[in-house]
Amino acid sequence: MLAVAVFPAKREVHAIDHPEPAIVSPTQAKMRVLEVGICGTDREIVSFQYGIPPEGFEYLVIGHESLSEVVEVGPQVSKVKLGDLVIMTVRRPCGHASCLACREGRQDYCYTGDYTERGIKQQHGYMTELVVEEERYLSVVPRQLRDVAVLVEPLTIAEKSLEQLSCVQQRLPWGATHRAVVLGAGPVGLLGAMALRIAGFEVFVYSRSHSHSDKNEIVSSIGAQYIAAETNSVDEMAKIAGPIDVVYEAVGASSVAFDVIQHLGPNGVFIFTGVPGRKGPIEVDTDYIMKDVVLNNQVILGSVNAPPHCFASAIRDLGVAMERWPAAVRALITARYPISQALQPLTSDVGGIKNVVTVAP
Repeated sequence: MLAVAVFPAKREVHAIDHPEPAIVSPTQAKMRVLEVGICGTDREIVSFQYGIPPEGFEYLVIGHESLSEVVEVGPQVSKVKLGDLVIMTVRRPCGHASCLACREGRQDYCYTGDYTERGIKQQHGYMTELVVEEERYLSVVPRQLRDVAVLVEPLTIAEKSLEQLSCVQQRLPWGATHRAVVLGAGPVGLLGAMALRIAGFEVFVYSRSHSHSDKNEIVSSIGAQYIAAETNSVDEMAKIAGPIDVVYEAVGASSVAFDVIQHLGPNGVFIFTGVPGRKGPIEVDTDYIMKDVVLNNQVILGSVNAPPHCFASAIRDLGVAMERWPAAVRALITARYPISQALQPLTSDVGGIKNVVTVAP
């Protein structure tokens, strides 16, 4: 069957004929892949920055943001049925008995680093025609979300972050205030802004972008405020936003993040979700940041991957977003490319917010 794969040793990426998978466990299901979202991780993998093939393969089938339809189920599958639309999670647990997180089904908190990830690390991904997976890694999506459901996986980044934020803010017995700044207006940032708005936050989106009008329209339509980095310094952004309770970083630029962190308010929480590429060192006033964190009771946390219940939360909130702002949600998907043209958005700067590969109609 057709698949798109990267060959790290050869530094090649192209379409291949990949073996069709078969159900080998009674708790597995087979899915026909409908769509796969493309993100920065995919583009970094096809530029050979990382990406590890499964054992015994010289290539890695890429793609981890998926939407699929169930076409076959094992005899003990009860969570999904034929015809269901499903989203598949990404990370799989390590095999170490000592890893309490993975043994509890929370491989997003894996202690050992020996987890595997579909389309990223040691397990083939979803940019192919058919996939087999254990039912515990499947989340059913309502049929009415069919045209936007591929956004679920990137939305889980915000859902896990909000879950952690809620736990942290329980330290404030009077209740946390709700003024948030989102750094970045890519899909993770804009979906994060939507999740924060649904959670009741006043939201400001601070971004450097080639398409301010499009981003501003989306941000304004969800009741948030867009602040352009080209015309507003970090200091000016902080004055516009006022006391900042939460920063949701979704840009992967450490220089911007550490400039903004100095404007985090008392008792504030700074959430890192981006992974910066390898660049030269930057100058950071570490004494100022450390002093502020201590004297203002601030929290800095990182969040990566998401457990199955955060996928359920993302599906729920995507439904809420579609009820409130359907045009804004649909505007996040810039273009769809057939799998035969997948290399175009993977290897070229085609622009837009979220580009999607259509595997099956």
